[in-house]
Amino acid sequence: MAENRIKWMSWVEFDKRRKETQLAILPSGAVEVYGPHLPLGSDIIIAEKISQLIADRIPAIVGPSIEIGESKGLSAFPGTLVISPENLKAAYKDICVSLIKWGFKSLFFVNTHLGNVVPLNQLAVELQEEHGVKCGAVDWWRFLQGISQGIVESNLAHGHASETGTSIMLYLAPEYVHADQITKTDSLYDDKYPDIIKYPPFTAYTSNGLIGDATKGSREKGKLIVEKAVDRLVNFIKDVLL
Repeated sequence: MAENRIKWMSWVEFDKRRKETQLAILPSGAVEVYGPHLPLGSDIIIAEKISQLIADRIPAIVGPSIEIGESKGLSAFPGTLVISPENLKAAYKDICVSLIKWGFKSLFFVNTHLGNVVPLNQLAVELQEEHGVKCGAVDWWRFLQGISQGIVESNLAHGHASETGTSIMLYLAPEYVHADQITKTDSLYDDKYPDIIKYPPFTAYTSNGLIGDATKGSREKGKLIVEKAVDRLVNFIKDVLL
């Protein structure tokens, strides 16, 4: 397996690889509370690993990532780090413009954090208009709601650090999962107006950073979900960006 991440390449290797592909993949995630059993960096760990899995299948390089995200709503929990959406967008813009300078014409964001969706979407539109490149992005956890049908089984499978997230971490990075801390936590928030957007702090939903039944997670489910997801993302990139 060739190493596809820029940070591990010499400049000579990069100069060769940039002439072999027009696609750069940009991971984006967060460092934030993710239940008592998963590491704070689960989002960015998954984003980087999924980016590598895609680049193993098609000609692409994986660019650098900003490890933290817009996680202000979760900042009551120790260890959660926050970047403003403006700074996130600006940092990724500088990265992307640098890649465009070196000949990359297609950019794909593997984004595993909801708070980063809006600034990255705004950036993608600007890059297309200003530089004539093609952009795409995946909002990972929302994307998986369709992918994982028939695989996950709990009611809040896509809750925070729940069945889906736990399964994927058990598959991609099991060494960082604290199996003895895996538990189930129902949401504390009684939403009488689910059709209206509200902004309660994350502590209104959970006291331990978990919403859902993480005990339903398994490596086998994670493998099935990841393989289906990567297949679809690879097909999209081949059809639309390459």
